Amino acid sequence: MSGHVETSAPWLHIVGIGEDGLDGLTPATRAVVEAAEILIGGDRHHALAQTTTAKRYAWPSPFDALIDLLKQHANQRVVVLATGDPLWFSVGARIGRSIPAEQITYHPQLSAFQLASARMGWSMADVETLTVHGRPVEQMIAFIQPDQRLIILTTGAATPGQIAQFLTERGFGDSPMTVLANMGGEKEQRFDGIAREWSHEVPPFNTLCVDCRAAPDAALLPRVPGLSDDMFQHDGTMTKQEVRAITLAKLMPMRGALLWDVGTGCGSVAVEWMRAARYARAIGIEPRADRRAMAAANALSLGVPKLELIDGQVPEALNGLEKPDAVFIGGGLSPETFAAAFAALRPLGRLVANAVTLESEATLVDLHKTHGGQLVKLSVNRAEPVGRLTGWRPLMPVTQWSLVKR
Repeated sequence: MSGHVETSAPWLHIVGIGEDGLDGLTPATRAVVEAAEILIGGDRHHALAQTTTAKRYAWPSPFDALIDLLKQHANQRVVVLATGDPLWFSVGARIGRSIPAEQITYHPQLSAFQLASARMGWSMADVETLTVHGRPVEQMIAFIQPDQRLIILTTGAATPGQIAQFLTERGFGDSPMTVLANMGGEKEQRFDGIAREWSHEVPPFNTLCVDCRAAPDAALLPRVPGLSDDMFQHDGTMTKQEVRAITLAKLMPMRGALLWDVGTGCGSVAVEWMRAARYARAIGIEPRADRRAMAAANALSLGVPKLELIDGQVPEALNGLEKPDAVFIGGGLSPETFAAAFAALRPLGRLVANAVTLESEATLVDLHKTHGGQLVKLSVNRAEPVGRLTGWRPLMPVTQWSLVKR
């Protein structure tokens, strides 16, 4: 049988499969797999679906070549095998961005998150579900919170040990950890322990469950902006904690949104922006190599390793960058820099500029007269020792201008 179909109809089936292989599929989904002419998946997926006569392909390398491979066979019955739910941290979402939805039929199976929740007796509504599979493991650091439960798709056998170290270093060494492997199959395994004593050797394909338990001296790193200044490596030139919290409130971090941090310095604003919303992104523009190094280190230690850093002078360095959802100008302020940033800003984008010098303040006053927005003066005093007593020590006042592009 040729099985040729019109490409406007659903010709591509993306099938979630578990450790129980074809036996775990519904009869209708199993029939789809068995009727496939083209079958694409990893080695373990092919091993779980051995009874078909389809022409088989492994995941292509680079992975983006998968889309080309699929389109080459668009007039045949094509099945892509994925683990669990193809649309939950899996290949289905990537394919769906390149092939029209009406040409795809998804066949979800129980995800690793659902199976792990069932094994642990945890309500999924109360759990953070994360993946570090093929991604920097440091991403999970931003989710370490007291009494938070995490289920993490790992990137290999070494990942639980790395995460145990992150937990221990931050005062969460008493956190119970469970590694689950081959869930739903005959060789299912479970490994239990606590972070500071973790020493298990586990299979490379595994799911990690963490019940975060904070010691009295644990680092408190909320996702709400305003981390303590001493959480960052810096040379004294940074947006201080109180002003940073107000700045981030005006920038309004949102899921997947992009920030330009102009004059990023040690990266404190960009780092807190990325921590504050899932998948938030940031590009830091900073001409000094020593400060870019500090920003990179801060991003890694605080769980946002994807901070992008650019060496350049503004406004020239802004040319060609992806259009942002928000812009913070903490250095390099000029009418030209504002004009370039505001022109690139997407509709409903937010711009915030802070100034500490009289010259920069004068620039903000002029910009405010022309473009409107909100102009405020922020003054912060911190209580510090004065001999044997205590007094107020003022920080440099900050003039802040903010507006929304409408």
